[in-house]
Amino acid sequence: MAARPEWDTEDPAGSEEVADLFRAIGRQIKAARERAGMSQKELGKRTGYGEEQISSMERGRRTPQPEFLVAVDELLNCGGLLAVAAEDVERAKTRRRVRHPEWFRDYAKLETKAVELCFYSTLTVPGLLQTEAYARTTFAVRQPLLDEETIEQRVAARLERQSILSNWPPPMVTAVIEESVLHRLIGGTDVQRGQLKHLLELAGLRNVSIQVLPMSCQDHAGMDGPFILLTPKGRPQLAYMEVQHVSKLVTDPDEVRILAARYGNIRSQACTPHESLDLIERMLGER
Repeated sequence: MAARPEWDTEDPAGSEEVADLFRAIGRQIKAARERAGMSQKELGKRTGYGEEQISSMERGRRTPQPEFLVAVDELLNCGGLLAVAAEDVERAKTRRRVRHPEWFRDYAKLETKAVELCFYSTLTVPGLLQTEAYARTTFAVRQPLLDEETIEQRVAARLERQSILSNWPPPMVTAVIEESVLHRLIGGTDVQRGQLKHLLELAGLRNVSIQVLPMSCQDHAGMDGPFILLTPKGRPQLAYMEVQHVSKLVTDPDEVRILAARYGNIRSQACTPHESLDLIERMLGER
């Protein structure tokens, strides 16, 4: 068992050069978008991305996927400028060395190859579904306090992990989130509103299903706490858990089977995906 940092700052060779490249490409995307008179929200709808994702890419915080660059190049009439940059992104992704700590490295590697991810979250929105601002707050309030550089590194690492949502073929993602999580003002009203909007955007993806477990649930099947179920391509399902700076990767078939059955019960107690989105929209209307 070990502490939770998601980014190992040792051996950062090549990371700054790659970050500079992504920032430069982000500025090009923004310039082309503004020249076309298009908002981030509209560009996201036209390319299958959320407004928050477009914003993060324009600031160089999220890796722009090659297929996205090709699509934007054609959509915004960039004359091949962004399409050519797609090749640079592919090379940069192989150079970048984001070294996770040993305890997290196995899970992170499996996550990139997942064909299915199932989240049950009780305190915060799952990391793969967080906005940049929401993620930054979760790291900024952590005790003991993290320095600003470490916070930014961990935010970047989390956003980098989210790139699997736009891979092809993408993993099938289901998430059951406690209703209390959606009421919790992580980062304040504006940050939480942005997070709720982002959940609605992500739920529009064909591979993402979001359900809310209402606080009115009387026979709660998830009282033992949050966990993740992950199915790597060609391998058996496994589970992952974190609590109070302690993590555990569960590979024992019997233990995984119990958690999978529990997740099925939790999903059955949650609102349906449509009911869940209606609930989130009502919450947004109240704030």
